[in-house]
Amino acid sequence: MSAPSFLPSRARRDWVRLRTLIYLRWLAVLGQTIAVVVATEFLNIALRLDLIALLIVISALFNIGATLIHPENKRLNHRDATLTLLFDLAQLGALIYLTGGLANPFSVMILAQTIISATVLTLRTTLLLGAITLLMIALLSRYSQPLATLGGETLSIPPLLVIGNAAALAISVVFLSIYARRVTTESNSMSEALTATQLALEREQKLTALGGVVAAAAHELGTPLATIKLASAELVDELSDQPLLREDAELIRAQAERCRNILASMGQIGKEDTHMRFAPFSAVVGEAAEPHMNRGIDVCLRINGELRGPGDQPGTTDEPDISRRAEVIHGLRNLVQNAVDFAEHTVWIDLDWTETWLKLRVGDDGRGYPPDLIGRIGDPFVRRRGARDREQQRPGYQGMGLGLFIAKTLLERTGASLTFANGVPVEGKSEPLHKTQPSGAIVEAIWPRGSLDVPREVSRGPLGTNPALANS
Repeated sequence: MSAPSFLPSRARRDWVRLRTLIYLRWLAVLGQTIAVVVATEFLNIALRLDLIALLIVISALFNIGATLIHPENKRLNHRDATLTLLFDLAQLGALIYLTGGLANPFSVMILAQTIISATVLTLRTTLLLGAITLLMIALLSRYSQPLATLGGETLSIPPLLVIGNAAALAISVVFLSIYARRVTTESNSMSEALTATQLALEREQKLTALGGVVAAAAHELGTPLATIKLASAELVDELSDQPLLREDAELIRAQAERCRNILASMGQIGKEDTHMRFAPFSAVVGEAAEPHMNRGIDVCLRINGELRGPGDQPGTTDEPDISRRAEVIHGLRNLVQNAVDFAEHTVWIDLDWTETWLKLRVGDDGRGYPPDLIGRIGDPFVRRRGARDREQQRPGYQGMGLGLFIAKTLLERTGASLTFANGVPVEGKSEPLHKTQPSGAIVEAIWPRGSLDVPREVSRGPLGTNPALANS
């Protein structure tokens, strides 16, 4: 599957709302003001109130200016967001310098800007802010205005604790930034992959609905069109007899009116062909695999170990009928596409069922899944390092795993349980196709009976009237 236009590696621009940073800065201004008042009025700590007040006022003025200049829905681009975080980091660093350095328990707030950058900005910006924060921690561990009481007593902590605080803050900057970025990146990847899944499902549902409309049109227009053809033939034979010609002309007009009414009833909404709701298990799988049947790879369908050819009947007497759900068709199509893309010569599709479950297995004779990624198959945007050989084997392949993710997500919606594995290569043995086992990648989907199949009396019973499709 080719790469979509949305990738987690691209810069996440315009994600930061200015109003959010303004609210957070007002909260910081309030907290800083309260801390200064408590320290001076209740704890009798001597502070450089002139410089501290100047720093707090600058932060407040920055907020006021941003509020007056920009609209409420303003979103910062990457450059402006970076400069804003650098301003906040510098203001906070200066405050910590004036209030005891790393002996100040509020020095932990110096981590905030780097963590925010890790969640919404690029890796380069996060590294820049992280490096500045680490440098600031190192400087504050050596240089700061010591805290003192109004009576002149210096409040200090042992140097060993200062070094410990510096080390703890430095480790926290690195660890929390990596943690926040990793979680955010995975969350963004999953969100984008789910969006792609939803788009794929909507497309398949539209195609399925279109197929139902076409089938309904062909079914319902068959009789009036045949009548028109018969009446036209009689007109040609009876041109010399005017009363019969008039009668036939009236019949043609009535049947043409009937066709018009049918088309009008279908309109832009259409009708769902009840006959298209259900189909034998093998017929649905064959429909999903059909687009990849003529791509130079032999696609072999086996039912209970017996090879089925294109001209064979789609099902056996006990073969279950299943719902033709868009999720099933699109999910299976992705599995077959992936197998055909990486197969050397043959792809096997095996169907089996019992009284309690339905099983489908798709395997090929390719090189299989990379052993180091076998546990991550089905995750979106998975790319194996050093996958140039796969890109040469499959032009346009970028190793994202998005196709398998979509297939896994859609099939699990229908109640399937999927497992991924590699076959065992067999050297020097040539067996018939109906006995050959896949030696490459294998994916197996198992459904509980009842989650996908339908009772025979429902699928083979009276179809009734085609219901109107709901507006989308």
